[in-house]
Amino acid sequence: MTLKAVLFDFNGVIINDELIHEQLIEQILIEENLRPKPGEFQKFCLGRSDRVCLTDLLNHRGRVVTETYLQQLIQRKAKAYQQHLEKLEKLPLYPGLEDFIFKLRSRSVFEGDSLKIAVVSGAIRSEVELVLNSANIAKYFSVIVAGDEITSSKPEPDGYLLAVERLNQQYSGLNLQPCECLAIEDTLAGIQAAKRAGIGVVGVANTYPFHMLQRQANWTVDYLCDLEIERVQQVYSQQETKQIA
Repeated sequence: MTLKAVLFDFNGVIINDELIHEQLIEQILIEENLRPKPGEFQKFCLGRSDRVCLTDLLNHRGRVVTETYLQQLIQRKAKAYQQHLEKLEKLPLYPGLEDFIFKLRSRSVFEGDSLKIAVVSGAIRSEVELVLNSANIAKYFSVIVAGDEITSSKPEPDGYLLAVERLNQQYSGLNLQPCECLAIEDTLAGIQAAKRAGIGVVGVANTYPFHMLQRQANWTVDYLCDLEIERVQQVYSQQETKQIA
C-alpha cells in the first residue's frame, strides 16, 4: 500500500482561527437575544460545520429555525469572518505550514508523481478559498471539500469520502482508496470522521491536548512541522493491503 494523498482539515490545522469563530458564534447568539454560555462552542461547534453547529446550538436553547433563516445566519457569519480577516495585518496561519506543504510536494508516490493534497473542512467554501488565496497557497490544493457541500458534518465520514472521489475524478488512473490517504486533524470529531472513512489520521495538538488526541489518532504531534512524513510513508508501504483501522 502506498500513501498517495494528504487531506488537511482547515480551521485549527491551516489557520489558527478557532477563537475568531467562537467570537462570531457568540455574536450571533447575542443578536438572537441569547446569552453565550461557557463551553457551548467547544461542545457544539469544534470540528463541525456552521450548519450543524448553529442548528444544534439553537435547538439546545429551545430555538427551531427554518432552512431559510439558518442560511441567513450562516451568510451573516461568513460576511463577519471576511471582514474580520480583512482587518488583520497578517493571517494567523500555523507556523511551518508552507514548509510542510513543500515537503509533501517533494515526496514522490510514483516516478514523477507527487503526493496529492486536499482540504476537507466543515468551513464553508468561501471562507476556505478566501484564506488559501490570500495566503497564496490555493494552487497546492487539488481538491476542496467544504461544509456547505455536504449535508453531514464531522464526525461523519462523508467529507473525506467525497474528497477521495473527487481526487479520482481529477486524476485518471490514480485509483485512490481511503486507506491510501492520510488526514491531518486537530479535533476529536475530525479524527473520528477520518477513521470512519478508513483513513489514517494525524492529530495535531493545536486545539486539544496531546494526550487526548493520542488516544484516538494513528499519529500525534505537537506541531505540524514535527510530523516526519518519511516515516509515515514507510508505515503505509509496510501495510501492504492492510487497511488502517
